[in-house]
Amino acid sequence: MAKLEVINHPLIQHKLSILRRTDTSTKAFRELVNEIAMLMGYEVLRDLPLEDVEIETPITKTVQKQIAGKKLAIVPILRAGIGMVDGLLSLVPAAKVGHIGMYRDEETLQPVEYLVKLPEDINQRQVFVVDPMLATGGSAILAVDSLKKRGASNIKFVCLVSAPEGVKALQEAHPDVEIFTAALDEHLNEHGYIVPGLGDAGDRLFGTK
Repeated sequence: MAKLEVINHPLIQHKLSILRRTDTSTKAFRELVNEIAMLMGYEVLRDLPLEDVEIETPITKTVQKQIAGKKLAIVPILRAGIGMVDGLLSLVPAAKVGHIGMYRDEETLQPVEYLVKLPEDINQRQVFVVDPMLATGGSAILAVDSLKKRGASNIKFVCLVSAPEGVKALQEAHPDVEIFTAALDEHLNEHGYIVPGLGDAGDRLFGTK
């Protein structure tokens, strides 16, 4: 079963509490999603491989470490996932960005895919799928399905808030995909929303309530 890591750094928890509040503005919400994604990035990128490189300091030549030529891709699930991309790109600016577009059918609560645009060499990249919410797990599972169909095999899923139901569904469907979240919330309500959650992340990011 894939590992679930809850990143509970005090700064992340503090910012997440502000993010959840009903009275947090669209501007502040967008900034906080970006900041939390960046802070989570330190843990998410912890196992990037290193290699030795010879450099020259003002004092002497020395052998030090740099990130090995690992190709990375950040793939947001549209539209809310876009809010997390810049935070991770600020840490790994050479990463390529793909997009998987989905919307949720309000009657069936099932995700419907409408766009897949990925780097051509996605099969050679470490892929980070990002979406603020892991609720039912439907969108995450479909996104990983799409990536695997196109040859991607090294995939991690990164979200801000998750529900136990979504975590379980994603782990069962894709036991090889490691999940990183800033909070494991209580449950889903009858509408498929995370409780206590933070509402509709897409609407709150883009002011489309």
